[in-house]
Parts: sequence; structure tokens; C-alpha cells
Amino acid sequence: MPKKKQIERPRSEREGFWSGTLSFGLVSIPVNFYPANRSSHLGLRMLAPDGTPLQRRYCSSRSGKELAPEEMVRGYEVEKDHYVVVSDDELEKLDPGKSGDIDLRRFVPVDSIPPIYFERGYFLGPGGKSTKAYQLLAATMAKTRRAGIATFVMRGKEYLIAIVAENGILRAETMRFNDEIRTPEDIGLPEKPAAAKEKVRHFEQIINKHSEPELSRAELHDETSAALLEIVKAKRAQKEDVIVTGKAEEEAAEPDLVAGLKRSLTAYGRRRASRARTVEDRPRRPGARRPKPRQTARSRASSSK
Repeated sequence: MPKKKQIERPRSEREGFWSGTLSFGLVSIPVNFYPANRSSHLGLRMLAPDGTPLQRRYCSSRSGKELAPEEMVRGYEVEKDHYVVVSDDELEKLDPGKSGDIDLRRFVPVDSIPPIYFERGYFLGPGGKSTKAYQLLAATMAKTRRAGIATFVMRGKEYLIAIVAENGILRAETMRFNDEIRTPEDIGLPEKPAAAKEKVRHFEQIINKHSEPELSRAELHDETSAALLEIVKAKRAQKEDVIVTGKAEEEAAEPDLVAGLKRSLTAYGRRRASRARTVEDRPRRPGARRPKPRQTARSRASSSK
């Protein structure tokens, strides 16, 4: 069977965007962070009727006046239309600062973490010459079915993460904080709805009938984005509803201007050559002299010497 061709990914996806040291006890393992997912959402830009991209600007909801960045302040709404202003200096004091340490605090059973707490996934790759220590930690965590709870700072913000091991690879899942998780009671749902045993058995039969051994990745496909991309490709190929604005429009117009200038110069040269042939071929009267060639400034200077 021929080897499956690997899809060439952009270099930015194959390079770690954050490097640090995973530390617990007396163990320190350099690691690199890689995004474990990327968005398939196709962003649509808002345009004016003439195709010019629109911009978002901040303005006062009362006067409609547009504000410059230095005129704006941040405020926390404590109640309807009541805000407490927080200054930049106060926010800077809360800045955790830069750090390259991943502080692995404790290990817990993987099954004890509800999936609702997981927010975004990252792969952790070994950094430097830490491959052996990395592999040992991943194998041990997978065998014991443990997850490591850690904190680290990235882009000026502190994150709480759970580190799990799968197939010899460490993965970090950023976690939501406890006050970010809603409970069924928050929206009026009963904690444990009662159900008749007969109905449960009937639903169990239906579920078993439509069950598969594992989830197929073919089902995890963004059909809406794929269909939208096909529409965009078809319109671009047919040059339908294609708008070129800004710098791209100027760059597209410049080659046309140069081409037009070249055509004009070529046509001018042809007209001059045609007139020269017409004068040369015109019949002369007997005894008439051939017209002298037109003298240039250089030829006149040479003849005067």
C-alpha cells in the first residue's frame, strides 16, 4: 500500500509559539506549546456598497462623538448604568509578569475532571534535550491515568491547565474557573430527573441499534464552511461579485497603465516609420534633388568643425 502523503502545513503551525519549563518536585522538563486545534470558520468582512472595508470605531452613546484612545477609560459595571473606573496603573499591579515556568502543583485522576471545565487544547512537545524525561513522564501519567494541574503565564495572563498524556504525547487543556461553570439549578433544571425503568430499557435498545465502536472523524466536518468556500471559489473563477479595493486595486491598475503606455509608444513608432516610407517612395520630378536628411544638434556641430 502506498504511503499516505502528508499534508504540508504552514511553518507557523509546526513551530512552538511558547516555551517554558514544566517543573514539579526536583524535576524540570523544557517543553514547547503547539496549538492542538485551529478554526475552520470562514470570516466575512463587512463592506460598504462601493466595496470599501468598514472599520469599527468607539464613540459616545450619548453625544455620538468619536473618541481617541487616550480619551477612553475602563470601567466595571456594578449595577445598571453605574460603573467603577479602573486605571491602567491598577491593572498593571495585577499583571502576573513574565514567567517561563509551568508550576505543576498536583496530580489527580483524569476521570475526576468534568469535560465542561476544558476550554482549549495545546500539545506539549519536548524542548532541547529533554526527550527522555518527557517520554518517561508521559508514560507514567498514561499508566496511572493521572492528570497534572498546573498554572503558567502566557501573554500577560495566568492560566490554569490540566496536563494529560495520550499515546506518549502530553497535552495541556486550559481550564475554566469554577465560577465560570453554570449548574443545572442555575437554569431551572432538576439535578437528577426521574425516568421510568420501562422507558429507559426502550431507549437503551434504540441507542444500541445506532451505536458504533468509536467516533468517526468523517463526522467531524464543518459542512457549512466547506459549502461557503465552494461558493467563493466558483464566484472568483467566474469573476462574479469580485471587488478589488485599496492597494490591491492600485497594483492591479498599474500594469494596465504600463501596458497602455507601451501600446501607445509602439503605435507612434509605426506611424513615424509609415510616414518615412511614404516620403521615400513618393515620385520625384526630373532633376529634383533627393531631400536632405534632417540634421541633429550633434551632426551640425560636427559639420562646423
